[in-house]
Amino acid sequence: MSLRKYTRRLHLWLGLSLGVLLTIICLSGTMLVFYVEIDTWLHPELESSQLATDSSWDSALHTLNNSYPDKKGPWRIEVSDSKRAMSARYYNPIETRCEGFAPLMVWLTNDGLSVLREDYWGHYLATWLYNLHYTLLFGETGTFVIGYIGLAALFLLVSGLVSWWPKQGQWPRAFKFKRRRTRIGLLYDWHKILGLASIVPLFLLVATGVMLSLPQETNKVLELLFSPVQTASKLSGVASTKIQHTVPISDAITAARQAKVAENGANLQQSRLAWIQTPDNNLSAQRFYTFRFQIPEDPSHRFPNTFVHVDADSGQIINIFSAWKHGPANNIKGWLHTLHNGSVGGMTLRILWVICGLIVLALFCLGFTRWRLRTGKKAPPALKM
Repeated sequence: MSLRKYTRRLHLWLGLSLGVLLTIICLSGTMLVFYVEIDTWLHPELESSQLATDSSWDSALHTLNNSYPDKKGPWRIEVSDSKRAMSARYYNPIETRCEGFAPLMVWLTNDGLSVLREDYWGHYLATWLYNLHYTLLFGETGTFVIGYIGLAALFLLVSGLVSWWPKQGQWPRAFKFKRRRTRIGLLYDWHKILGLASIVPLFLLVATGVMLSLPQETNKVLELLFSPVQTASKLSGVASTKIQHTVPISDAITAARQAKVAENGANLQQSRLAWIQTPDNNLSAQRFYTFRFQIPEDPSHRFPNTFVHVDADSGQIINIFSAWKHGPANNIKGWLHTLHNGSVGGMTLRILWVICGLIVLALFCLGFTRWRLRTGKKAPPALKM
């Protein structure tokens, strides 16, 4: 069997066996490109007329502690530069401990004084779509499965390209619609043109998705090619025997902005604060704030990779970690999320990613219909219209 015939069969059977799952994954991902906007549209009470300020975070923490007195662990508060309501997360709440990843999600007014909405991750549409896209609703096992489906999808893309690859002298014809008298031929031309037009962005989307789904395997490959992937070290120390006076968030932010990250000694005064993690009030843990900053070389707006830990009792910086100072392997990982969701390219790239998701649906429908016509397969009686 020639290479072309082998790759065509591989492309066909990968497409038939994985097509439905890939379509589900891609369509859910298409909606997730705008999942924050979709969630706000579904919950108009989250629209706000003002931006949060540094003093708002102290009010927010006070409101969270009073509204949820049983939640003694740390809260993670997102710092947004939009007028959307302030959002906070409490990881591993006892109410959803059997659901795997299902933090308590809380939205507050941007002055931090009152709670607007609460829900659990996966219990409302935007996060249910995220779980569908990332795990197929099967938890950690699903993430692993998604990663290997993605690897198979890379073979699907490559086999399609090899199957199409024209012989010498036939390149101009290979990009054209041919004069077809049959529906099968027309379906092939549409499948070919859409596949060629989208293969580069689809390959990028699938490859970054695989790397996000299989982080340990990705780290091993990057270590072989470049250098070990570095992560922020876990802080250890003697835990307090009682809760002492906690430095206000606004003061801790001021201290964190003095952290020296750049080689030239520049601090984080001009960097964007993205997340605040509050101290753990359980006596078994050392108490500190974690601030997550976006520095100029970091493309990730929502999940940047520079962390500053500030002692909650003294207000002193106790640890600084920036992934962008630890070699190419860390730099590659820092680009994955923002490439995969299109945020690095603004609205233009996000719209392109939506189009790519719809193209996957079209490719599956075109390929599946052509296969049924070629093989003479008839729809089961229940499916006939």
